[in-house]
Amino acid sequence: MTAAIQEALVVSETVGVPAKVVYDFSRQMENLPLWASGLAAGIQQRDGAWFADSPMGQVKVEMAPVNPFGVLDHDVTLPDGVRVHNALRVTPCGDGSLLTFVVLRLAGVSQESFDADVAHVRRDLAALKRLLELP
Repeated sequence: MTAAIQEALVVSETVGVPAKVVYDFSRQMENLPLWASGLAAGIQQRDGAWFADSPMGQVKVEMAPVNPFGVLDHDVTLPDGVRVHNALRVTPCGDGSLLTFVVLRLAGVSQESFDADVAHVRRDLAALKRLLELP
């Protein structure tokens, strides 16, 4: 079951690290809890699939296959079976890169909750930037 979309907003963050480095680090499922705070409780693989404990309960996380385009899209299947597509990209930008994440407002989600989701994504992308820019 796919969720209906009511609104979308693109959140971006520059990173002073080459896109390939950002991509290679970010796509490692084991690294997600280091910067994706919704998965801070950890992620584990079972029977070839990845599962994480999130504030919504246990979710299934499926990452896009390895690709040369910096696509880090991932689908999250919520405990109620709703599947949410998260569009995340790493784009080369000079010697660094640009992260972009499309935040979707699902039908029935309040403006307040959507704004909180946007703020959450901003914090996560900033955390990823800090991790990758460490000397």
